[in-house]
Formats: sequence, C-alpha cells, structure tokens
Amino acid sequence: MINNVDVQKLGQENMDRAMRLFGDWNKNWQAIAAELSDYSKRSIEQGTKTVEKLMSAKSMEQAIEIQTNYARRAYDEYMQEMTKLGSMYANIAKEAYKPMEMRD
Repeated sequence: MINNVDVQKLGQENMDRAMRLFGDWNKNWQAIAAELSDYSKRSIEQGTKTVEKLMSAKSMEQAIEIQTNYARRAYDEYMQEMTKLGSMYANIAKEAYKPMEMRD
C-alpha cells in the first residue's frame, strides 16, 4: 500500500530530476548561443580583414586571389561550424530523450 510519505518522496524525486534536466538543457542552449556568437564575430573580423586587403590590392589578379582565398576559407569554416553545431543539437536531443529511457 502506498502511503503519503511515499507519494511525497516520489514527487520530490521527479521534481529534482526535472530541475536537473532543465538545467542541463539550458546549459546546452547557452553553449550553442555562445558558439554562434563567436562564429559570427570571427566571420565579421575575417570579412573586414579581407576588405582591407582588397582595398590595398595592386592588381585585378591579386584582388581575385584575395577574394578566392576568402571564399574558400569562409566556406570551410562554415562547414566546420555547421558540423560542430549539428553535434551540439544532437547532444540536446540525446539529453531530451534520457527521461524516456529511464521510464522503460
């Protein structure tokens, strides 16, 4: 027979578990936001440096080379960032599924 103390204990355990999960979930979203902020800052800085280089280019060929190098680097860094963010989102999904695993 279940008594009042058992029900209260179960309720408290569930509340504690929910608060831990919410805290972990919140930390993961904050990490993603920080990562996106850092990536945006780096991208703007690289774009600014590239414009400065383009302004000082001595020839059309040099300008094309600067732009080509920038485009290649920007694409590579974008793909790396998307891979990293995809992994972070996958971790959030895994964390969100953990309570369902515990119920089984």
